[in-house]
Amino acid sequence: MNEILILTFALVAGVLLGILFFGGLWWTIRLGLSSAQPSLWFFGSMVLRTCIVLSGFYYVLGDNWMRLLAGLLGFVIARLSVTRFTRLTQESGHAP
Repeated sequence: MNEILILTFALVAGVLLGILFFGGLWWTIRLGLSSAQPSLWFFGSMVLRTCIVLSGFYYVLGDNWMRLLAGLLGFVIARLSVTRFTRLTQESGHAP
């Protein structure tokens, strides 16, 4: 029972890290395209998002391969969710 709770926590942590990473990418693209210096937005965002996600995987998921696999599954689930959400937002006309 305790192992299932730990794996669930790792899955949720992976989803949160994925939402942060891919949501931040979506936000960066929206702001970077209308910016006078988009290269600063894209490079700064890439470095910040990568550092946060890597440190999150390192500290939260630890060195257990099952937790890492659950976290990666959550990360992929977040990618699919953010992609679907942003596509639906653009199709309905709510995004500029």
